[in-house]
Amino acid sequence: MSFEKNIISTDKAPAAVGTYSQGVEHNGVFYFSGQIGIDPADGMLKEGFDAQIEQIMKNIDGLLESCDITRSHIIKTSIFVTDLGNFSKVNDQYISFFEQPYPARSCVQVPALPKGALVEIEVIAAK
Repeated sequence: MSFEKNIISTDKAPAAVGTYSQGVEHNGVFYFSGQIGIDPADGMLKEGFDAQIEQIMKNIDGLLESCDITRSHIIKTSIFVTDLGNFSKVNDQYISFFEQPYPARSCVQVPALPKGALVEIEVIAAK
C-alpha cells in the first residue's frame, strides 16, 4: 500500500522561510504550515498585531484558493502569540474572518516567532 501526499506550493502566500512546505494534502485533508504577517508581494513583515493578523488571513486565503477551497473548509486553527495580552484582539479579529460555526481553535503564548512576528496562525482544512 502506498502513501500519497500532495505538496502545496503557491505564490499567493509567502514562500517557506525554512525546510518545510507551505502545505500538504492527504485524503482530502489540508495541513497548512503556520503563516506570519509577511506580504508575499514584497517579503516584508507587517507592523503591528492587527496588521499582521490581517496579512496572515490574506496569506491563508491564498493557500486555500490555490487548493480550490475557502475559509468555510477550515476545521482547526492554531494561533501562537508572543503576548497573551493580545488574546482579546485575537477574538475581535476572529469574528471578522470566520462565521459560525467556528473552527476548533487553540491559542497559546510562545516566547518568540520567526522574523520577530507577533502572531502566527496555522490551519487544517478538509474538502
